[in-house]
Amino acid sequence: MSLQRIMIVIIAAATMSGCAKYRDYSQVPYEEPNQKAWENPLVNQINREAPRAHFIPYTTVEQAREDNKWNSPLVFSLNGRWKFKLAQHPDSRPFWFFKDDYDTRGWDEIDVPANWEQQGYDYPIYVNVVYPHKPTPPVIEGNHNPVGNYKRTFEVPASWKGKEVYLHAGAVSSNLSLWINGEFVGYSEDSKTPAEFNITKYLKKGANSIAMEVFRWCDGSYLEDQDFWRMSGITRDIYLQAREPQHIRDFRVWSGLDSTYQNGIFNLSVELSNSAENSVPVLLEFELNDGANKLVSFSRELEVSEHRISVSTTDTIPDVKKWSAEIPNLYELLIILKNSSGDTLEVLRQDVGFRTSEIKNGRLLINGRYVYIKGTNLHEHHEKTWHLQDEETMLKDIRLMKAHNINTVRTSHYPQPELWYKLCNIHGLYLVNEANIESHGMGYGHRSLAKDSVWKAAHLFRTENMFERDKNQPSVVIWSLGNEAGNGVNFYATYDYLKSVDTTRPVQYEQAHQDRNTDIVCPMYMGIGHMEKYAQSNPARPLIQCEYAHAMGNSVGNLQDYWDVIEKYDALQGGIIWDWVDQGLLTQDEEGKPFWAYGGDFGPDSLYTDGNFCCNGLVNPDRGVKPSLLEVKKVYQYIGFRPVNLVTGEIAIVNKYAFRDLSDFDFSWEVTGDGKVISSGTLPNLAAAPGEVVNVRPGFTIEQQPGTEYFLILRAKIREIRGLEEAGWEAAAEQFALPYFREAAPLAVHKLPKVSVEETETSVTVTGEGFSVAFDKSTGIMTSYKKGETEFLKLGPIPDFWRAPIDNDYGNGLDKRSRVWRKAGETRKITSVKLLEQESAARVILDFNLVNDTEEPIATYQSAYTIYGSGDVRVDNHFKMAKEGLPEIVRMGMNLIMPRRFDQVTWLGRGPQENYQDRKTGAFVGLYKLPVSGFYFPYVRPQENGNRTDVRWAAVTDSTGNGLLFKGMPLLEVTTHHQIMEDFESPVRTVGRFVDGQKVINRHVNDVIPRDLTSVNIDFKQMGVGGDNSWGAWTHDQYRLTAKEYTYSFLMHPVNAGEDLSEAARISYKL
Repeated sequence: MSLQRIMIVIIAAATMSGCAKYRDYSQVPYEEPNQKAWENPLVNQINREAPRAHFIPYTTVEQAREDNKWNSPLVFSLNGRWKFKLAQHPDSRPFWFFKDDYDTRGWDEIDVPANWEQQGYDYPIYVNVVYPHKPTPPVIEGNHNPVGNYKRTFEVPASWKGKEVYLHAGAVSSNLSLWINGEFVGYSEDSKTPAEFNITKYLKKGANSIAMEVFRWCDGSYLEDQDFWRMSGITRDIYLQAREPQHIRDFRVWSGLDSTYQNGIFNLSVELSNSAENSVPVLLEFELNDGANKLVSFSRELEVSEHRISVSTTDTIPDVKKWSAEIPNLYELLIILKNSSGDTLEVLRQDVGFRTSEIKNGRLLINGRYVYIKGTNLHEHHEKTWHLQDEETMLKDIRLMKAHNINTVRTSHYPQPELWYKLCNIHGLYLVNEANIESHGMGYGHRSLAKDSVWKAAHLFRTENMFERDKNQPSVVIWSLGNEAGNGVNFYATYDYLKSVDTTRPVQYEQAHQDRNTDIVCPMYMGIGHMEKYAQSNPARPLIQCEYAHAMGNSVGNLQDYWDVIEKYDALQGGIIWDWVDQGLLTQDEEGKPFWAYGGDFGPDSLYTDGNFCCNGLVNPDRGVKPSLLEVKKVYQYIGFRPVNLVTGEIAIVNKYAFRDLSDFDFSWEVTGDGKVISSGTLPNLAAAPGEVVNVRPGFTIEQQPGTEYFLILRAKIREIRGLEEAGWEAAAEQFALPYFREAAPLAVHKLPKVSVEETETSVTVTGEGFSVAFDKSTGIMTSYKKGETEFLKLGPIPDFWRAPIDNDYGNGLDKRSRVWRKAGETRKITSVKLLEQESAARVILDFNLVNDTEEPIATYQSAYTIYGSGDVRVDNHFKMAKEGLPEIVRMGMNLIMPRRFDQVTWLGRGPQENYQDRKTGAFVGLYKLPVSGFYFPYVRPQENGNRTDVRWAAVTDSTGNGLLFKGMPLLEVTTHHQIMEDFESPVRTVGRFVDGQKVINRHVNDVIPRDLTSVNIDFKQMGVGGDNSWGAWTHDQYRLTAKEYTYSFLMHPVNAGEDLSEAARISYKL
């Protein structure tokens, strides 16, 4: 054929294509069904396949072992670009869009899977309890209920001829209606489990069209009122599966243990389906493998004469290798279906873990052993792809969890993607698998949907979807009926259903409290005292909090206090922290600076939102580790260390694992003197079974140096690589203060160089050899502190009683309750200035009244500065409330501003991470160095951050080593920043649009801009951060500043480049 002829053919084809006939449906009436499925709680699906276990069919054993569904010849992906149209209301949607002659040429294209809000359509909404629409079940009222219409074409692979074809939609929110080639196929709700449809009879040769209609909200949304971003669309993989007319429809694995917990009991039940009209002989085989060793095999010829038949078999595996989160041993199950000629029709693969999970004598036992649940809750969240998760992020999460001693995840509040379970099987995490049910917005009273039997079918539907999909996963050790939905007949029904189909796992439900429909008492945010009271009541069920230690912002205080009580009583078996990841969405401001958005950053101003209440994670949205996670690691660690005799260094090491021996770990020790390692070594190989204790005595001797503190640190590190665990990863550590200390000899003041004092009406200046210190008498501020030509101050020490409120402060009203102290240091009124002179020292005594907004005195404050001839300055502070009924202070300290060039901090105290009174057991006393900028932690909503406790001394210096050293007398808390307090402060709590009539202003990490200064807080103490919850619980009393009077002192010492800071910190003075 000539080139000219080819061109004519191409042009003709293009012309015919361009003239494809499209019908104008704008005037064609569309009749909705009398009973709309999306407004009927009795209709949860139409023509949807019955739920089944998750598996992918392959055509060879090799493919099955690789287990990459996209490489299966029986899977065809529909992920990718789809035509898309969004209507703002069901009444304005393109009703006839599913027709093949409907004109979609002007439609946009959208990525699938994805949230359509992430693609720029409509906006995400964050609310906690209230629905994002009027609570009028089952109808969605109002003029905002967008509908997404998706459309694309596909061609069925030629190799699928004669096969049954199923559409698999992994997750669609909130519902889906499906058409193939213009014909209605079916309907489904439940946005977090798969919907599958047999579409074989709707298919044709060549191009096929698929159309899906997705409502943002439907009646099912009343059961999906979870505390997370409300977003829409096709959010998990969508694909076609080809199955032979004779295929494995489902299978059930039960891999438990006998009464000795030593031998495995393997039971397999396989359900075969036959869509052919006649009976067909097939060969069903399976094998259970331990690596290259085939432990069990099965082969049976079957005549599939009915639509479905089931086959079951049971075997015993002697001395089976058991699965647990600590040692996740897995076996490989292959199920192979062949035709009568021996040709393989399909191969399925499943990881099998032999384990038991049961309640016995009021205790949760895994494989017959008592375990602690050291957990976290997990939402489906990614900072960039929103509700779309990927394997890399899942593995990162599991690696971080394992590295921080977390052994349990509650899939809050819906089943996670199937891949998550596979990875948890492999790497070892216990899962509390939760049904996609929460109707929090309806309350727990008479309006609760749990009590309305009209909604029973919907509750059972979602529970069955969860069970059937995940029934074969060994990592699932507990079923959860749902979350925050009240209790009633519907949850009695779902509990009874699960107990009828699965006797191998406990079932829990928080709102059951101690009713019959929970095997575990699993409250939320129960206080330590109430936990202890329960434990003392001789309970028949274990108590495991399904949510506790609310990790919102700067939080997770007093976690060690929780676990001191948990480990005291067998009835208390742990808890599951709320939650894992801050649900911030990565976006940019107008200048292109990135920040994490939260509720209120999208949508109209009239839209209600719960602000940053979605940011409750132990990690940032990008999975960056928060300081609180380091505390969790320490508190959750499975190896305990107890002092036996610290004089001799004898320590008891306790194996708190349920299954691992201490021989898996290398143990080392070191002794530090003022943070510097003076001796170290390793311990001989330790072998201690779970629950056993072994005493060790590191071989160290100490030559005591004056003024030096000594600490012993022991560490346990993973010996060999195991899964995601890396060799050398630190699993546990502990620090003990050794009873070796003697005071350094003080310097005699009278032997110091002389000082001179100049006093005027407005100032006091003290000078000595190479230094000067000046005060403004009208304000009581130290205005200058110089050594040589180096000025250390921009603004002298000012009393400070406040912090930028953390989320827990806002939650319990501290920001209002104690607000009288916010600017009390800045607005102080000086009442007297006294000057006491000695030959080698001068003392400037400044007395103040602290006043409220009406300038009424509320406290007296005295700062006494002793300026020594050495150039050192001692500061003695005394605070006393002047009246009754005043609230607690938030901190007792002083703030000073240094020039920006002083940007390095070295300190001897707890670190290296941020720590507070009630969150410091994971921060050891040591010698640390950071840039000032390293003290800042970027909480999604800026707030108080960067504190360090139990500081012996801290030096703030420039790059050469010149600066000021602050020595506690005896201890300090220290914070440094290139910002001031107001930079971290929000005007009001960022929950809702208005608080007390004031419009909420969302603040973000991009609002925190370094200034040309270094701010230093030298504090006696700051109150703890709390964390029992973030909506009312106060910081525990022992971590608050509730006294009416405080005194504290510190010493300021100018340091030079090259000066030994530890030696300088030993300086003290004797009058």
